[in-house]
Amino acid sequence: GVDYEKQRLGFEKGVDILIGTPGRLIDYLKKRVYSLSKADMLIIDEADRMFDLGFINDLRFMLHRLPKYDERQSLMFSATLSHRVLELAYEHMNEPEKLRAEEGELTASGITESMYHTSMDDKFPLLVHLLRESDVKRGMIFINEKRTGEKVARNLARYGFSVGILSGDVRQQKRTRILEDFTNGKLQLLVATDVASRGLHIDGVSHVFNYDLPEDAENYVHRIGRTARAGAKGIAISFSCERFCFGLPDIETYISRQVPLCHIEHEMLQIGKPTHPEATAEGLKKEDKAEQHDRPKAGGKPGGNRNSRGGPRPRRSK
Repeated sequence: GVDYEKQRLGFEKGVDILIGTPGRLIDYLKKRVYSLSKADMLIIDEADRMFDLGFINDLRFMLHRLPKYDERQSLMFSATLSHRVLELAYEHMNEPEKLRAEEGELTASGITESMYHTSMDDKFPLLVHLLRESDVKRGMIFINEKRTGEKVARNLARYGFSVGILSGDVRQQKRTRILEDFTNGKLQLLVATDVASRGLHIDGVSHVFNYDLPEDAENYVHRIGRTARAGAKGIAISFSCERFCFGLPDIETYISRQVPLCHIEHEMLQIGKPTHPEATAEGLKKEDKAEQHDRPKAGGKPGGNRNSRGGPRPRRSK
């Protein structure tokens, strides 16, 4: 995501360590910006995520252009050792040894977790109520789909919250500015997908909201782990709706306990009208196509217009 030419010029002085995503590294390699012929160490971080994000073919392309496995040292890090990760290791490493970090509690002891069973329609008013009630200063809101995130972020801004959004469409320069504003307290809330939030380490996050329950149980642990860092206290609140509730049993099996349930009172869903109807979120345009398509057309029947003609089509003359 960083400026292409600026990065390319950085190679001219020579580099000892090269860090990057497979796609950008391959691009520079094909243009002969650098060579792998003398590389003596390879480190693959988050190997399991390489498969999840579709980077595995690019990674194999790079591996086949490195010196032979017995001419370099190779290290691979992975949260899970699935069959495909082990296959990659034995294919491209020289008699690798498996080292397991000692497993402790999956979630930090300082996190207070809770769960609300709610309909999809009630999730947003419930979120606004909880944000107001808790006076959240720095909170992260996780969603499963980019379009949902855009809608949630925009509506939160219209209810007076300072909010930014991280999705795959946000350019690196804007992403960096949003993260700086969130870290510095200029933004109160950050809406993000799992992919867009990978690698984020932000101190002082007091609340994490799972607006959508993650479909992968491990992502639940990764999400709520954004709070209660370095011995601090934190709150993790999850919404279980009719669409994403099916992931809850796997989550509770994975963390070996049930998430405490909270009851929803009718008054909690009465949030009034937007206080800032023209506001928008950082990382969003004021109007995007997704919202325009959601709006009903003025006048006429749905899908029609004032000048459309009814009646049967005229017959074709012979």
